[in-house]
Amino acid sequence: MSVTLLFRRLRLTPIQLRAYTDQPKALRSLKPKSSRNNVQFYVDSCRVRTVAGKGGDGCISFLSAWCKEHAGPDGGDGGHGGHIIFQATHSKKSLNHCKSVIAAKDGERGFNKDCHGKNAQHVVIEVPLGTIIRDVYGRVVGDLQDEGAMFVAARGGAGGRGNKFFLTDTEQAPDVAEYGAIGETVQYSLEVRSMAHVGLIGFPNAGKSTLLRAVTRARPTVAPYPFTTLRPHIGMIPYDDYEQVAIADLPGLIPGSHKNKGLGIQFLRHIERCKGLVFLLDGTNDPVQQYEALNYELSQYNVTLNQRQRCVAINKIDLPEVREILPEFSKKMNVVGISAKTGLNLNELLVIIRNMYDNV
Repeated sequence: MSVTLLFRRLRLTPIQLRAYTDQPKALRSLKPKSSRNNVQFYVDSCRVRTVAGKGGDGCISFLSAWCKEHAGPDGGDGGHGGHIIFQATHSKKSLNHCKSVIAAKDGERGFNKDCHGKNAQHVVIEVPLGTIIRDVYGRVVGDLQDEGAMFVAARGGAGGRGNKFFLTDTEQAPDVAEYGAIGETVQYSLEVRSMAHVGLIGFPNAGKSTLLRAVTRARPTVAPYPFTTLRPHIGMIPYDDYEQVAIADLPGLIPGSHKNKGLGIQFLRHIERCKGLVFLLDGTNDPVQQYEALNYELSQYNVTLNQRQRCVAINKIDLPEVREILPEFSKKMNVVGISAKTGLNLNELLVIIRNMYDNV
């Protein structure tokens, strides 16, 4: 098939054709989608309780050698407990590996013959670049922006000293030792500052999950009932110039979300972490009213969201009634009509998404 015939079948205008030929083209991934039953979802915020290790107790012991019955104290010190450390790395993109309770091991107790206990290993949790760490009062206590940056979330307890430490000129047989110190227990809230380059927003059952399945290898749940997506899903769109654009399928929005209705504030927080927005409107249910409602919810939550790059896409143009209203809606604003189910005009949408990514 010739390139011109291909563009005609895509129904591109000459201006769109010229822009399309100059832009990098999205590639269809040759890898099959995963067949695992447990679908992975994106976690951009979580609460964790960090429990550092306890220090080992000191030992009370007195050496009794064959040539010297009272050789003096020889109790060793206990080992230190392990720290809990968060470390930023580019290899992590989500917080779905973080457990609700992260605990380190305790230090080993001291032994006789001046043998010190072993220090516990520190627990290092890798987190994505740009992770913000807040305490229980909501204050920012850590901002991990650079590769390898660390934040000590909970310090392990120091090991107790054995009775050998308390030996003095006046006290030749100390029978006292220290207990190991208790490790810190602190609760934090972790947030990933940047979730995806582009976020799909719209009302429930607008076709966001179907669109993400069509353009990426992600596998969000698709079903004919609302709120099938309760947590974000991330997919990557590869282009022929080796760039990859991350696109997020966000949970559905309903009127009153800024008042915490539906998924509420949690949903709007996901939007804040996207650099560009794609408004996906259901063509069978008054797209104008949907767009106005979405704009209102964004402005009520955060006025700066109206300044983000955006694109308006009307889904389900494979239906005759949607194709009829598309020209009328196009007179009011620049829109692109697509069909996430059949793949109609998805190439045009991918070009627009790439332009949004380049202009960030």
